[in-house]
Amino acid sequence: MTTLRKPRVLLAKPGLDGHDRGVKVVALALRDAGFEVIYTGLRQSPEAIVAVATQEAVDAIGLSILSGSHLPICERMRGLLAEAGIEDKLWIVGGNIPAADRPRLEQMGVARVFPTGTPFAEIVGYLKERLQ
Repeated sequence: MTTLRKPRVLLAKPGLDGHDRGVKVVALALRDAGFEVIYTGLRQSPEAIVAVATQEAVDAIGLSILSGSHLPICERMRGLLAEAGIEDKLWIVGGNIPAADRPRLEQMGVARVFPTGTPFAEIVGYLKERLQ
């Protein structure tokens, strides 16, 4: 009998954000939907996030950013993902992201932006569709 591996999703809070209640609830929703979730905690550097993504062989990376620093953080992530050879990983961003910044994030390689208040079912459904 073969067992299928659960899709592995890394969730991280880059930068100086000090609030992680939302990302923890997203982590629970993903876990309850059958994903394996790795949460790195608050105030992670892009370098640390990419290192964990590489070490844990994740299928997707989700960043939760509330500080307004999403553009420089994602620009740095793009370079680090390329350096690590994992720029093909599914990469999503959630949080306080202005609609005007979404096209620029997509140009950087972000697959999808989930603004604050996105229903959990939408996030779960998107990841299931893309990873399973």
